Amino acid sequence: MKWYYIDENITDGDRRLGPFSTEEIQDLVREGKISETTLVWHNGEESWKPWKDYSEEIQTSEIDQNKILQDTINEILKEQVLTKRYAGFFVRGTALIIDNLILAVVGAIILTILNAVHLIDINMLMELMKAYFADPSSENALQKFLGAQGMDIFLIIWSVLQAAYFIIFHAIYAATPGKSIMHIHVEMASGKNINWLFSVLRYVASIITQGTLMFYGLGYLIVFIDPKRRTIHDFIANTRVVYNTPKKIIISEK
Repeated sequence: MKWYYIDENITDGDRRLGPFSTEEIQDLVREGKISETTLVWHNGEESWKPWKDYSEEIQTSEIDQNKILQDTINEILKEQVLTKRYAGFFVRGTALIIDNLILAVVGAIILTILNAVHLIDINMLMELMKAYFADPSSENALQKFLGAQGMDIFLIIWSVLQAAYFIIFHAIYAATPGKSIMHIHVEMASGKNINWLFSVLRYVASIITQGTLMFYGLGYLIVFIDPKRRTIHDFIANTRVVYNTPKKIIISEK
């Protein structure tokens, strides 16, 4: 759209100035070169009008355009929510590795504390661990490692902290730190947030999934054939892991 205006400061000759774009004409208004009474015209109009008549039209038009744009974006986002992307094996596996690294650091801290109060001997554990890795098939080596002094205390503390880690993070944030880093979260099959009860149920069910590792990890591998990428504990707890959806975009008005 091309704009023209009458420059009242010009006394001789053609006082019409232009053409200007809508943005340029608004800049002239802000600079004070065009006032409310300045006569303005643009292509498509039959006659010249004071700027104040056009300013109201332009503001209304901008609001309408912003509303149309906002509605369009909201429809796109709504469509993205309805067609959620399910998290597959590799992204979930990466999230689990991150969580286990965090828990490993916590476990190291616990071992250090137990060693400091003489409830466990880290040096002895290291020797027993070397013996186990030297011959993993040896039941005697594994029994000695698990039966070492203070190991029962460590396993109890470790089990409680591990359960608390997954249950609390899922119940409050719907995602562990590992899942948050990978931009995924857990939700109910209905799309609602997972609550405390189902967070506990899902963790208990995950122990069953871990038990399938002796059967080549079938409890995890079924994500490759399930359309919603669910594991055994997802089926039991009626949950699913999905990618985070983008937040609503707000269009600011000038």
